[in-house]
Amino acid sequence: MSSRSSPVAGRHFIAGQWLEPSGTTFASASPARLDEVIGQFPQGGKAEADRAVAAARGAQPGWRRTSRIHRAELFDNLAQVVKRETDALASLMARECGKVVTECRAEVVEGLHMIQYVFGTGRMPIGDVLASEITEKDAFMRRKPWGVAAVITPWNFPFAVPLWMLGPSLLEGNTAVYKPSEDTPAIGQRLVELFVEAGFPPGVVNLVHGDAEAGEALVRNPDVNVVLFTGSYDVGKRIQEISASLPDRIVAAEMGSKSAVIVCEDARLDLAVTCALISAFKTSGQRCVSAGRVIVHEKLFDRFAEKLVSMAKRLRIGNPLDASNFTGPVINETAVQKVLSYHALAKEEGGEVLLDGSRMTSGESGKGCFLQPFVYRMEAKPGRRSIREEVFGPHLALIPFKTDDEAVAIYNDTDYGLSLAVITESYRTMRHFREECHYGMGYVNLPCIGAEVHLPFGGVKKSGNGRPSAAGLIEAVTHKTAWTVNHAEEVKMAQGLTTEV
Repeated sequence: MSSRSSPVAGRHFIAGQWLEPSGTTFASASPARLDEVIGQFPQGGKAEADRAVAAARGAQPGWRRTSRIHRAELFDNLAQVVKRETDALASLMARECGKVVTECRAEVVEGLHMIQYVFGTGRMPIGDVLASEITEKDAFMRRKPWGVAAVITPWNFPFAVPLWMLGPSLLEGNTAVYKPSEDTPAIGQRLVELFVEAGFPPGVVNLVHGDAEAGEALVRNPDVNVVLFTGSYDVGKRIQEISASLPDRIVAAEMGSKSAVIVCEDARLDLAVTCALISAFKTSGQRCVSAGRVIVHEKLFDRFAEKLVSMAKRLRIGNPLDASNFTGPVINETAVQKVLSYHALAKEEGGEVLLDGSRMTSGESGKGCFLQPFVYRMEAKPGRRSIREEVFGPHLALIPFKTDDEAVAIYNDTDYGLSLAVITESYRTMRHFREECHYGMGYVNLPCIGAEVHLPFGGVKKSGNGRPSAAGLIEAVTHKTAWTVNHAEEVKMAQGLTTEV
């Protein structure tokens, strides 16, 4: 690793004030070098969460009444400071979450694109003008903000995902309390510092650090109108269960996946291998859309497997600050043990191991959470957990199929439905998978990773609850109102309803 920077001094940010830490703190450590502490952060709980929600609630009326165009212009300010800080943000992110710096820079750019998208929508319509049955009436649909949003985000995209949520929420007139992952609090805090520099008023964006205790306190607070969450299904399920008892609560949850690439009989082999390799092993398989499965036509299977394994063996894995590396470590020791347990499970369930990836223990890599790719062949049979459950690491099953209908059945045979890629030269084959598979995002002759901000990001089944993030989030952070105006001097009712009294 390169020379270490001074540890970040973590602080909550509430009602426009940075609070000096008191009480329990926790460390953020680099997954590439476990003895490197990125910073020390205060452990927030109910008191801090409630205080932040109260600040957001107090600021919301004034923020809602602020011109939508002025709110958008603050995002233009934010875009300029993010451009200035791109390289520094990428370096901090690489150190804290372990993604290779080139990926981190791309994530900063993705966050910037979300900011620019939000700025651009500031001058777009906030509703519709509709016809009325009555000539003298004008009818309108107008969007209004819910109020206060709790934004709870993951460590694997610690810059872009918060902006997917904070951007639409704030533009539409909501205020927010943001809790970044306890694995990446430094980049979360830096993001809030940039919001402050951009001129967002006190109380509009609030920051609370902490783990599940802080997150649950936010979810249980009845003054939170919207919970925006990306993370595991188990946590998302709990958020929805708690929120079900509250009368004024919307939850947008993007959760787990067992995404896949389907390689059809007519696929271009080199293209298919590249798409599969990137889908499975970029970010060490730690994207919610990472491919845990590649479903390959039996006529291509042997050639595909040989070429993919050969390329996987050559992947450069190491220091995330070295731009020549393909990928870095997994996030922490718990993740290492989970991934290794699924490697063992795949063997127990009859998987034919094609590349027996293990923990890297020599040199600099031995000081961190580095794992080599693990690839195995597995027949699709009922009850095999390794090809149905999310692993979140460099763990890839290659599953043969005979017919397109069988491939559809294999793809759908999991509790998740987030991302799908189809590699084919046939538009009819592409359409068949588009129509029959259960997913939220689909790609053709591309990896199953690579979302763009102007498209909705979400899934079905255990992957999401029908309220996608990024551009799709406006549906969750606003509600539609009907507004009807009578221009006559007498009352005329729709449906022929009489007004005689």
